[in-house]
Amino acid sequence: MTKFAIRLLTLAMYVMALVAVPLVSAYAAGGDNPAPPATDSSKDKKKKSDKSSSIDDPKFIEGYRTAYATIYDRNDYAAAIEQLKALGHDDRADVANLIGYSYRKLGDYKISQIWYERALQADPNHVRTWQYYGLWQLEQGNRDQAQYHLNKIGQICGTDCAEYRSLAAALDKPTGTGLVY
Repeated sequence: MTKFAIRLLTLAMYVMALVAVPLVSAYAAGGDNPAPPATDSSKDKKKKSDKSSSIDDPKFIEGYRTAYATIYDRNDYAAAIEQLKALGHDDRADVANLIGYSYRKLGDYKISQIWYERALQADPNHVRTWQYYGLWQLEQGNRDQAQYHLNKIGQICGTDCAEYRSLAAALDKPTGTGLVY
């Protein structure tokens, strides 16, 4: 009976680990729920604490989700940019990344690059930004830089996360296929 209990406990722990990994990956990657700030330095403590309280603000979360749906459900990138900027928190990695993504989809690569870099400045481990910026690099013909971004994603979340697989698949496509990601 003891071996059975140990096996059952081991199985339960394994299942819990499998359930927890996607939750952690999704949180680090970014999604329709914005993540809290990555760092909290003491010199910016007051400034950051004001911003971190907004993450719990239902109006902020609702506005973020609305902008997210505007991008991914309606593909209305110009409207999403305005919605995201209106949140007043475009220095957050999740928000800045979606602004960068929207500008990229509109074909404004210079502005898109600024927003991706702003997102990475806010959170150097923001996996979704590394992915989207890597796709930006591919669209610009910078395969070496896209590979660098892929390696960075691998360091942050491993090679099994969706962002890694997505960018790796894009890198596997032949140069000059004219695909926009």
